[in-house]
Amino acid sequence: MKRFWIFAAAALILFAGTLCPAHAQSGQVALIPGVEPATDFPNEHELPNPNVVYKVAFDIAKDAPKIEDVHPGLLKIAEYYNTLAKHGIPADHMKFVLVFHQKGGELALTNEVYKTRHDGHDNPNITLLHNMKKAGIDLRVCGQGVMGMKVEQSAILPDIQIDLWAMVTLINFAEQGYARVSF
Repeated sequence: MKRFWIFAAAALILFAGTLCPAHAQSGQVALIPGVEPATDFPNEHELPNPNVVYKVAFDIAKDAPKIEDVHPGLLKIAEYYNTLAKHGIPADHMKFVLVFHQKGGELALTNEVYKTRHDGHDNPNITLLHNMKKAGIDLRVCGQGVMGMKVEQSAILPDIQIDLWAMVTLINFAEQGYARVSF
């Protein structure tokens, strides 16, 4: 009977190890939940390089095509993050900032404010944004856009920093060597 429990415990440990990515076990990076990384295929080229520091400023200036759907740009950013993590890129080599402005500023609204502006629809982006913040992604919204939406600062999700102006933020990050990707 004792041998059975030892075998069962060993099998459980091995099985649990297959559920979590190897890099998460090594303490490097946890994946953003709910979004799959890019699928590997045989003989692929141009893989993520663990020696590179990936500095990216994601510019989100559009709203989602469907109000009830998570913004496709957010899903693509999470997929990219998870792909880098899956390929062993350390957390300190993933420097991502998301800058919301123009119509993209709506994504930064609390659920209560979002619902009043969108016929009672919930903000479908909140959970993913929170998980992105927990993963270490820097979230910013344009202060000029916040004023343009005519909302108070309290209408912005607590995970999102309000900057003076998206133009200043994006140029500051470009000066620091961040690549700009727009959605």
